[in-house]
Amino acid sequence: MVSVHMNMVTLRQLIGMKMIPCFTLHRRLACLHGAVGAVRWRSSYKQAPVLTATPDRALIDQPISVKGRFLTPHSPVTVCAQMHSEDEDLWEAFAHYNTNADGTVDLARDHSVGGSYLGCEPMGLLWALQPAPGAREGLRLRKKNVETPYIVQMSLMEGHVSPSERQSAELATVTTERWYMAPGVKRIDIRQNGVVGTLFLPPGPGPFPAMLDLWGMGGGLVEYRSALFASKGYASLSLAYFGHKDLPPPQNTINVGDAYFKSAFELLRDHHQVCADRVGIIGLSFGVYVTLQIATQTGVKPSCLICINGPVGSTIKLPDSNGQREIFESEEKYWTYDDKGHVSFRDISLPANLHPESKVKIEKVACPLMYIVGEDDLSASSIENANVIEETLTAAGKSHLFTRLSYPGAGHLIEPPYSPNVRTSLWSVKPRKLITVWGGHLALHAAAQEDAWKKILDFMESNLRG
Repeated sequence: MVSVHMNMVTLRQLIGMKMIPCFTLHRRLACLHGAVGAVRWRSSYKQAPVLTATPDRALIDQPISVKGRFLTPHSPVTVCAQMHSEDEDLWEAFAHYNTNADGTVDLARDHSVGGSYLGCEPMGLLWALQPAPGAREGLRLRKKNVETPYIVQMSLMEGHVSPSERQSAELATVTTERWYMAPGVKRIDIRQNGVVGTLFLPPGPGPFPAMLDLWGMGGGLVEYRSALFASKGYASLSLAYFGHKDLPPPQNTINVGDAYFKSAFELLRDHHQVCADRVGIIGLSFGVYVTLQIATQTGVKPSCLICINGPVGSTIKLPDSNGQREIFESEEKYWTYDDKGHVSFRDISLPANLHPESKVKIEKVACPLMYIVGEDDLSASSIENANVIEETLTAAGKSHLFTRLSYPGAGHLIEPPYSPNVRTSLWSVKPRKLITVWGGHLALHAAAQEDAWKKILDFMESNLRG
């Protein structure tokens, strides 16, 4: 340090005697100051650990890059994600890593050696989220308000620990937002001609290709898939058909029939911002039956159908034009229970158990149909129903219309990618408490959701835009 000081003094003296040009002096002084700064940094400064999640605001189906830096080389660390649902229940996932020689951890490069998942899983902290220890029984994560994001806090901790134990302090934290609804998407409540739903429109004037969006026997109005479709450039109508206060009572039964679903399709098709000849239908679970029923009605001409783990018929008949609803036989005789007393509805939808009068005339399908099968589906007989559709279309000379995607280890609830899957959840409280089983093994189900979503979007692109 003394020699540096003396050199700087000498330079100042020389410039005073006009022996060195001013610009030369400034350059040498800058170099000397840099040398001093470098010495001080190496001697006294250590960068604190940093955790980054990039981008920090993204759609739910968009991957993010999670990295830790400035850590002790070759040391154990834990990366944790925690998030509160809209009901304030805590969900969490964590994974154990060992830092590299440069003191970094990168979830897209490195392998988890323990925790909620194993191996190289860049998005594991999100799809592996589960209710935290001590949480209420039977939770399932479903977004209710799509105009707000899920806020996920990620933490970096020293050692291989679990979040609930908290044996070590957090080294670094970062927060990321996960959205179903992109900026500029419009959300419109629909209460028109008796139809109850929510319409989502992409930014811009349109007209847009569109999807009619149907969920299952959970009832109510589920909006998040439609919001995501609109974020991808498709108008989408999420339709309620039972279990909603604005539908005919009682809420625990389906009190709308073919005319209701046809009206919903026509409402979407005839919207001034929708391409009338480019409207598809997607259904999950019982929504598959409704999807097929709509598609085979006279005067309804969808451009494509997407069916996820559902039946070709029912043990109940949808109400007719007079509102009459017929129960063919009790479904309960087909319920089965595991050793924990959790109920499976899988056998209800076995083709042999569906009433013949309820079965859709699949041979009438006149547009491309994609059927997605979770091979570990414990809530519907998806494989058997996919077989019926394929065999019927083949016999009708329409095999070219059928596409099957089949995923080993995937359960019933195949949703947009990186959505956490629960194997069981609360089905009902009254008249008695029931926990139902959906199936699905975390990593395999997550892989199925990611692959299926890409192929759903490709299928829609080909049939609604192409």
